[in-house]
Parts: sequence; C-alpha cells; structure tokens
Amino acid sequence: MGVMIGAIMGLTGAGGGILAVPVLVGTLNWPMQTAAPVALIAVASGALVGAIDGFRLGLVRYKAAMLMALCGVPLTRLGQHWAQLLPHEGLMIGFGVLLWGVSARFFKQSSATLAQESSLSLHWARIHGETGKFIWTPVTALVLGSVGSVTGLMTGLLGVGGGFLIVPLMRRFTDLSMQGIVATSLFVITLVSGGGVVNAYLSGAHFPALETSCFVAAMVSGMLVGRQAASRLPGAQLQKGFAVLLLAVGGFMFWKAFQ
Repeated sequence: MGVMIGAIMGLTGAGGGILAVPVLVGTLNWPMQTAAPVALIAVASGALVGAIDGFRLGLVRYKAAMLMALCGVPLTRLGQHWAQLLPHEGLMIGFGVLLWGVSARFFKQSSATLAQESSLSLHWARIHGETGKFIWTPVTALVLGSVGSVTGLMTGLLGVGGGFLIVPLMRRFTDLSMQGIVATSLFVITLVSGGGVVNAYLSGAHFPALETSCFVAAMVSGMLVGRQAASRLPGAQLQKGFAVLLLAVGGFMFWKAFQ
C-alpha cells in the first residue's frame, strides 16, 4: 500500500496523506490521532524525493512554494490542536466527506475539455512567458499565501500533505503548467508536512519506529516509480482512476466510523 500511495503521489502531486491515513487506520487499526503524524512523516519523505527530481528538471517554483509553506506551517499547529479536541469518529466522518469532495473535483477536471477548463480558470497569479516564473504582484502573493494557509490547516487537522488542495487550486488560480504545479506541490508538501511532523513531536505525538520506517521506505520507493511514469501516462485517465480510488476509500472511512 505504501508503494502504491507513493506512486500515486509521484504521478499526480496529490494523494499521499489523503490515502496514507486511511491505510494506517484500516490495516493497523490505529486512531486518527496516531495515524496522522506517522502519515505526515511518510508523505514528507516521499514528497522530498519528488521535489528533488522537480528541482533537477527546473520545474519547481521555489519562491511560490516557500511563501505557501511560510503561511501554512504555523496553521498546522492549530489543526493538530483541533484534531486532539475532536472525537475519533467525527474526524473519520469529516475525512470521508473530504475524500468524496476531492473525488468529485477530480472527476470534473478529468472530464472537462481544454476550452471548458480555460473558462473556469481565473489565473490571478500569472507566469512570465519568457522566464517561466511567477509575475509577483500583491494579488499573486495573496493567492499563493491563501493556498498555503488552507493547506497547513488541513495538514494539521487530518494528517494530509495537502497536494489534493494545492494541485486543483493552482490549476484554477494560476497558469503554471501541470508539470510545474505537481513539482511545486511536492516541494510545498515537503515543507508543510515536515513542519507538521515537528509540531506533532513537540505536542507529544508517538511514532512507532518499525511501522513508520517501513511505511516511509515503501512510499519513497513508490514515489520514484511514479515520477518516472508521470510523463508517459495520460493525465485525464490518471485523474479518473484517482477519483474512483478516493470514492472507495471515502466509503471505507464512513464504514469504519460507524462500525
């Protein structure tokens, strides 16, 4: 499962934490409060491998990623505090709702034509045609900072890396290429998830050594496979397959909550 999740993360820039948490809850019967910090370690490690590959290819927009992380990391602590206050069943139901919402979003994006997708996109943060870098304006900074803030809050609350939010939001509000979005998303996930791990450790979270190390190794291996295959597979089919998977996992989380 770890290899599969890492591969999906490498292919789409999303799916790491949003799948890692249900896997840990379902296979090891851990509560959300234990599964989320372990998932963050695995997600941060896998995303780091993908981000390094993105830097090698010159795809990462590192200034944008650092701004998003700067806005997101402080909010992971708030999300983790809320997670400790909420009941386990409530977190699982919320996670299931989130999975189904993201699934619907990926279905919609995969079915949209280029013209439809262009009409829905706002492109408030634009890329310079010659340099391939963001044109920095107050609006650009506000858009990217807001994406980072939402990502950080969800990272702390549910133990997800945030790629499932970063990718569709950047597609909607920027005109960065999909390859650039995935690479930049992986770098943001590395920074925000890493900050979430530190915050969780300072808050007294427990990381079982054997399970954590095995899961991290498996996700990193899958990430390497996914990054190699990313340029060879059709994006629309990948999104549809990912959407179906999220739909199924969301149903599992509802079943687990009411079991």
